[in-house]
Amino acid sequence: MLQKTNRLSLVEQVALQLESLIESRQWPVGTRIPAEPELMTELNVSRNTLREAIRALVHAGLLKTRQGDGTYVCSSSALGVVLQRRIRRSDAIETLEVRHALEREAAHLASKRRTEKDVEAIRAQLIACESAAALNDKEAYVLADIQLHQAIVEATHNGILIDLYAHIAEGLHESIISLLEVRNRDLHQQTHHRLVAAILAQDADQAVNAVHEYIEEYKKEFEMNLEEPL
Repeated sequence: MLQKTNRLSLVEQVALQLESLIESRQWPVGTRIPAEPELMTELNVSRNTLREAIRALVHAGLLKTRQGDGTYVCSSSALGVVLQRRIRRSDAIETLEVRHALEREAAHLASKRRTEKDVEAIRAQLIACESAAALNDKEAYVLADIQLHQAIVEATHNGILIDLYAHIAEGLHESIISLLEVRNRDLHQQTHHRLVAAILAQDADQAVNAVHEYIEEYKKEFEMNLEEPL
């Protein structure tokens, strides 16, 4: 439940409350925020005040308005915005090297620290990957892929790594979707299964090997795309 806003505070206080919902991930990245009437009622503010607050967060890079579709969360913090911009300026190989470093350590730690609740979350995201692959839905597959690795990072129970990866993941979407080809999706799923199986078996070495495998697959796809004629 949103806190009622003092009418004298107007735009700044409304923006801060909305930002707190984003930073706490009550509104996760990629989700559409509630409609204006609902927010106006919750905050007890006018439409103009709400719109100004939303515009401020759009300008800050935390929200993005899609014409005719609503407003979506595109980053969870100012740090996330900076990292997204930096990733967009980087080439695919640099991005993959960063993923390799973070996801390798995450796989290692998750294998040792995962709980049954973590296992359930990881399995759920693996199923989401399988469903998207079966439908040949590339966009959904990439989102599920990112969420699978986020679930693995959550299983490390390392707060700094979780926050860092969450910010990095926000900028990975375009990078991954540009690399992933339908022809190799089955291969990606095989490495996903090996990674998850290793984490469930608490085999840290095999989990790290699985990360290395799929990162190398992405690199090969990138090189193949460069070699294909325009």
